[in-house]
Amino acid sequence: MSIHKEGYKILAFALIALVILNIIVNIIWADIELLRWAFIICSLMLYVFLLFFFRWPERILEPDHGLVYAPADGKVVVIEETEEKEYFNDTRLQVSIFMSPFNVHSNRYPVSGRIKYVRYHPGHNMVAWHPKSSELNERSSIVIETKEGTEILIRQIAGAVARRIVTYSKENQEVLQGDELGFIKFGSRVDVFLPVGTEIEVPILQQVKANKSIIAKI
Repeated sequence: MSIHKEGYKILAFALIALVILNIIVNIIWADIELLRWAFIICSLMLYVFLLFFFRWPERILEPDHGLVYAPADGKVVVIEETEEKEYFNDTRLQVSIFMSPFNVHSNRYPVSGRIKYVRYHPGHNMVAWHPKSSELNERSSIVIETKEGTEILIRQIAGAVARRIVTYSKENQEVLQGDELGFIKFGSRVDVFLPVGTEIEVPILQQVKANKSIIAKI
């Protein structure tokens, strides 16, 4: 277990800010010991939460071209056929994983292949489980073509709390199943769009983990 690189600046800034705030509180309320200790405890709890949020567990995965692994930690909130309007413009099987602030927020490639399409879209910040969040929220879409020619779209979606999506994918890049795709800061969601008829391996509301949980077979 280590700290993700996306958390370095935030953790450094938070540490400096909390130290300064605690110094100010100790000066202003020097005679109110209970208040000073309460502020110190709250500051420590906040910083521990930030450390917990930016944790980065090492998960070794042996690639398997017949399987689709979960690209994120969280709960499966959608399994349905839907019209994908950005890239495929046809019916796809959508699997959506909601990531709470307590989940690991590093995203992984669910399959190996070549990146065919990468697009970032600014947008709204509705709650991530809202049906329209996939189309209207801040989001980043990545399409991977497997060596068998199957195209799979992964969409990172910001939620009501998240305000920053980080995507490492580049078009024409060859990627390996299980490698890091990107990071979403705070509450969010990841959608996977698969060909209709794909065999789904997880039930709705199942808790899944990136690089550990198999969500489909292709």
